Amino acid sequence: MAMSVGGDSEDGTISAINTTPLVDVMLVLLIIFLITVPVVVESTPVELPKESNIPTQTKPENVVLVATKEGQIYWNLKLVPNSDILFESLKQVAMQDPQPEVHVRGDVNARYEHVGRIVYTCQRAGITKLGFILEPGGS
Repeated sequence: MAMSVGGDSEDGTISAINTTPLVDVMLVLLIIFLITVPVVVESTPVELPKESNIPTQTKPENVVLVATKEGQIYWNLKLVPNSDILFESLKQVAMQDPQPEVHVRGDVNARYEHVGRIVYTCQRAGITKLGFILEPGGS
């Protein structure tokens, strides 16, 4: 920094700090930070899945499992009394070749536990094609 001493007045000295070099240094630092910050903020490179909206093709061999908000489970339109009967029925479906798809429909007010029980039972039975049926246009 420079300081000018002396000057035009006869009474005393006029002293003022020259701030031009300070501003120059601050602008250079600002430019350096603007260039380096995008390089520092990197994320792990992954390939994100592409959105696809394929309409469900309802086939007669597909199994539709419904979880109501009360926790009841329906196989197509038939009430399944407990998870053990559901497991035995799903084991028979899992042995078919080709294996039919299982579509899970859950009531919007159903607890996650009810839908999770269906998913867990399908996993134990060996179901490989499991899908969820949703209404389009949700928020």
